[in-house]
Amino acid sequence: MKDQLFLLQPGFFNVGLGPLYCTESLPIEGMLSFFPQLRKLIDVHYLPFPRPRAELVRLLGEAHQNIPVLILTPARRLRAEAPEPNRIGTSRVFVDEQKIRGYLSVQYRLPQAG
Repeated sequence: MKDQLFLLQPGFFNVGLGPLYCTESLPIEGMLSFFPQLRKLIDVHYLPFPRPRAELVRLLGEAHQNIPVLILTPARRLRAEAPEPNRIGTSRVFVDEQKIRGYLSVQYRLPQAG
């Protein structure tokens, strides 16, 4: 099983504005572009903008539908220098794009942001 990364599909509309992209997802998308091997190491899911986001509701509950979010596989052993994930129920998650990128850099031994 792999870690599960959820990003917003680009080109969404919000209150009549758009098409838009998620400014929080963009830096992570850039990292996926710089290091394409990540797409083989984690599962990347693109969800539509409107709520409810059924897949996240199923995994984390109604109150936790914000994106981006990275849900760690239960068996994931973190490297000692990895950032500490948040807990939502029994799941370990990263809900901040900088922490997601930091985790990916440390966990997969990639360069870190300068």
